[in-house]
Amino acid sequence: MPTNVLVGVAWPYPNGEKHIGQIAGAYLPPDTFARFQRLRGERVLMVSGSDTHGTPITLAAEAVGKAPMEIVEQYHELFVDGCLEMGITFDLYTHTETQQHWDTTHEMFTRHLDAEYIYKDVQSQLFDPKAGRFLPDRYVEGTCPFCGYADARGDQCDNCGRLYDATDLIEPRSKLSDASELETRETEHFFLDMGRMNGPLLEWMKTDKEHWRPNVRNFTLGQLGLEELRGRPITRDIAWGVTIPVEGYDDKRIYVWYDAVIGYLSAAREWAELDGEAAAWREWWDADVNPGARIYNFIGKDNIPFHTIIWPGMLQAYSTGESRLNLPYDVPSNEYLNLGGEQFSTSRGNVIGFNTVLEAFQPDAVRYVLTALAPETNDVEFTWDDFVERVNAELVANWGNLVNRVLGFANKRFGGVVPTPGELDDIDEALLDEVRSGFESVADRYEAVQLRAALIECRRLSQRVNQYLNEKAPWTLVKTDEAAAATAVWVALQAIDWLRILWSPILPHSSQSVHEMLGREGPLFGRQYTETVSDARGSHLVLRYDHTDAVGTWESSELTPGTAFGPLVPLFEKLDRETVEDRLR
Repeated sequence: MPTNVLVGVAWPYPNGEKHIGQIAGAYLPPDTFARFQRLRGERVLMVSGSDTHGTPITLAAEAVGKAPMEIVEQYHELFVDGCLEMGITFDLYTHTETQQHWDTTHEMFTRHLDAEYIYKDVQSQLFDPKAGRFLPDRYVEGTCPFCGYADARGDQCDNCGRLYDATDLIEPRSKLSDASELETRETEHFFLDMGRMNGPLLEWMKTDKEHWRPNVRNFTLGQLGLEELRGRPITRDIAWGVTIPVEGYDDKRIYVWYDAVIGYLSAAREWAELDGEAAAWREWWDADVNPGARIYNFIGKDNIPFHTIIWPGMLQAYSTGESRLNLPYDVPSNEYLNLGGEQFSTSRGNVIGFNTVLEAFQPDAVRYVLTALAPETNDVEFTWDDFVERVNAELVANWGNLVNRVLGFANKRFGGVVPTPGELDDIDEALLDEVRSGFESVADRYEAVQLRAALIECRRLSQRVNQYLNEKAPWTLVKTDEAAAATAVWVALQAIDWLRILWSPILPHSSQSVHEMLGREGPLFGRQYTETVSDARGSHLVLRYDHTDAVGTWESSELTPGTAFGPLVPLFEKLDRETVEDRLR
């Protein structure tokens, strides 16, 4: 029986063009993983959307004198365009300003309130006297009280990952004005009782987590085991966001960190409604319907506490009633891809734009490099020299060259069809056995979300075929023994045919090209498309994926002799270092 796999992808703020650090850390890895799982025959549901209620939205809107929703629509569409070009196959990419999301957030809030996981309290909060406003956490910056990082945000430090209250910052400063000193005032808010969640979360973390990345598991256990969690305010004195489903609080909104993670659930519900089966979301989320479903949350390391502590705690608190929700099976968090020794940052202008890069380079070249550089266990530095070197010396010279020279030679010398092999010798059999073994060795790496290791194994197997060709030299052998040359070419083509599958989760576009050049029909993967849907909150653009016609499977099928090749095309473009950065201008 197929396993139901929900791939939940971090919800980006639509406040500007996303940068390639975000793509490498949180958006490309889940697509690669989801494509592999679909090839394996699992029932995949990959969801995400734009986080419309984040403080960066209101800050961007205020900076240009626009309404927050204008900023949302502009950059939501830009990100959707990038996902279409890159081939990031969301079953649903939506946003949080939808009726389904509001309803689901209200339901979660009410369940928590009824179960006494939410309480009211008075909080000291920073107030900007010059702007005349309370300052929600992301409206504040200052020095981290734990590690001393000078540009810490108002609720979390990007450097050490610790959570805190904005009033804990050293020398806090407003992002709304140049006020020389901020005031501390009291205001009433609703709080999530994280202290009550500490014990159940710690017990959950101690069971069946050996498949988690050590940095994620150790950070989470450290936070739960070394200190008692404190109640966290989940409402703020702001006018933008989901309303509070309690009378008397019209001037406050549910704070973004509480409502955004609920998007994994609300997006699954919206997907089910759009597909005309409103209860279908339960096959991934409802622990009473399908407790064996696996939920993966792909994030960057700054989101670890929200996805391994806060969100699981919210799910556990929700599940104290009659219905129960599944908890995350894994939270594959990446470290940072850096630029110039510092983190990529949209708000601080240290970026290489996602859409900008895709206008200049082949999407599979970008996918290859970002996977090869995947910051799975430590921060990684991005440079254009490395980008060019990996494309030219690895992608073009290894896999691209293998495909182009074998198919070009076979097309010319064997009449444009797959040649008929003679009897295979030990060298032929050894190569085929080794490449065929990739359906296990590469699969193990994809399954463990070790995507960079999967790429390295694919590259090694591709290079083994190149070595085989150098040893057999069919272009020389054909002059004296055409039958032996035909055998060597068939062996190489069979290996390439298998490699197109092994590579395809990372390189879907070029794998489709190889698929067609080898005379195979149909799409390896499904079809991406957009549509505009309407609900009580208005119309919104969504990105969707239809796998109905996909023919790709994770199996080593045989390449039939006599199959006519399709039109041959070069797979990859070799790059010129001197002109690379000019393309981005």
